[in-house]
Amino acid sequence: MLRLKPITYKEACMFIEQFHRHHLPPWGWKFGIACYEGFRLCGVVTIGRPVNRVRDDGETAEVTRLCTDGTKNSCSFLYSAAWRAAKAMGYKRIITYILETENGTSLRASNWRLLYKTRGRPWTNDKRTRKDKHPLCDKWCYGTGNIDDLNNSAS
Repeated sequence: MLRLKPITYKEACMFIEQFHRHHLPPWGWKFGIACYEGFRLCGVVTIGRPVNRVRDDGETAEVTRLCTDGTKNSCSFLYSAAWRAAKAMGYKRIITYILETENGTSLRASNWRLLYKTRGRPWTNDKRTRKDKHPLCDKWCYGTGNIDDLNNSAS
């Protein structure tokens, strides 16, 4: 049986470093939630401000990482918990992005809706060069809560 517990930023980052397939831990966060099966940590979700500054309106939270060890139903369990916690804190909506190659089953099982597809691109620009450590493919944006006023103009 799955259960939720609070988790520290350091603990969440250590789990993400060990298990995440294609991302490093996030740079910061607002809060995180851990998922346990018995006494075994089997997943974490980190929630922060939206990466897209147009979405950063003070009422939108973003799942910046969701990482599990593959335990059945842990992804949808954590997505649902993230929305309940964000809503309890006063957020009106929560969003996340997944790779175009991922199917979104856990999000749909948690009653999140597909909002739009956004183009993958590097963080580098003319004034600042960076070494990309993330996939540059297109991504799907999912969300829940008061998402009817979101559109793809900010993608």
